[in-house]
Amino acid sequence: MALTEEQAQFIESFRVYVEDAVQADDRYGSVTRHDREDGSALTLRFEAGPTCWLEVAVRPIVPEVRVSFLTNDPLKSEEVEQAIQDTGDSMAEVVAGGFGAAGLDWDKPPVEQYCEAGESFYFATPLELDELADLEWPKTRDKVVRMLEGYLVAFGSAIVMEDIE
Repeated sequence: MALTEEQAQFIESFRVYVEDAVQADDRYGSVTRHDREDGSALTLRFEAGPTCWLEVAVRPIVPEVRVSFLTNDPLKSEEVEQAIQDTGDSMAEVVAGGFGAAGLDWDKPPVEQYCEAGESFYFATPLELDELADLEWPKTRDKVVRMLEGYLVAFGSAIVMEDIE
């Protein structure tokens, strides 16, 4: 699916908004863009430790925005899963708690766990959009920034910012 110029502008404006919204917050590491060549995922990736990142990915074909915590370290992924199990809460409850701390009321957010290409381990919550123009709505933008902060809170124990140079 080729994006129209207008759709590409919606996505770029949204990504700049998210980058700017957290730029002054030192809880987030540096941001890089990781876009798939086929345009199926246009991703902002914030450093969250030597092997961890927080992501905001626009998936235009679906359309949706997916907020994630990911690691390329299988041991870190297992540690995160074990830490959540040790709380006695489900993954959704832990993420909902993070969302609540970020000012977002979402009692049972979907949380998907998956491994991509055998090397990236994801914990992700999708936010469905009716259309890409929804990225322009202040309500959508605010919700995504709060989701990102919620993931930062929920997975904070796995984030080791002092190791980032």
